[in-house]
Amino acid sequence: MKVALVRLREGGQLMTYKIDGNANVNDYVIVEADRGTDYGEIVEISEMDVSPAEGQQDASLKSIIRKVTPQDMKKIKDNKQEAKDAMKTCARKITEYKLPMKLVDVEYSFDKKKIVFYFTAEGRIDFRELVKDLAKIFKRRIEMRQIGVRDEARIFGGVGPCGQKLCCVRFLKSFEPVSMKMAKLQRLPLTSGKISGICGRLMCCLFYEYKNYRELSRGLPKEGQTIDTPKGKGKVTSVNVLKRVVYVELEDGRVEKVQYENPKTE
Repeated sequence: MKVALVRLREGGQLMTYKIDGNANVNDYVIVEADRGTDYGEIVEISEMDVSPAEGQQDASLKSIIRKVTPQDMKKIKDNKQEAKDAMKTCARKITEYKLPMKLVDVEYSFDKKKIVFYFTAEGRIDFRELVKDLAKIFKRRIEMRQIGVRDEARIFGGVGPCGQKLCCVRFLKSFEPVSMKMAKLQRLPLTSGKISGICGRLMCCLFYEYKNYRELSRGLPKEGQTIDTPKGKGKVTSVNVLKRVVYVELEDGRVEKVQYENPKTE
């Protein structure tokens, strides 16, 4: 069975749907939702093996209804315009209730049966009264969704230090934990301005590049280590992991370049 990973609306929630017709990556589609219909972008297509034990679970997957039409795109555009007004109303109510939260974005579902309000906050927020007020004003299902700073960056978009569109906007399916260990292995300057994204957290690229760096680091000596070379013993002064080249200062002061073979795959 062919399935698609769909990013709903612009908020970034990823859901798996069955494909009953033709569909391609980057297509915008109308999909079944919990209480109606919604829209999203296909970010990945794959095959799912259906076994008897998994048949019931696979049958519960919702389906892609169709690709978006010009009329659908007009409706999505109109919904986005109305969402701007909803954002102003919600922001005014947040101020009125003096809630310690920052409203980030607002989205209507495609069928306009639900409005999703995205916000950031330091801790848990009791927004029950706020939701009641918003439900009375808009007469629709209200969903308040607390997000992190990385989600906020994905919603607003932007350009990273590399000059490319943010990875979280272009292709990342989910946010993985990123550590300083990954930056150290890649021999990057350990200053926050050099290894942090516009969200203020460690750059996501450190995670998905880490595997290659770890593999290419196998068998290489560390800086400061003393090793034997064809021209004598010396101290490692620099290591280029990607090229698997090591520079060694010999006992007589000369610098020797040592090329290592690529690691064997297991």
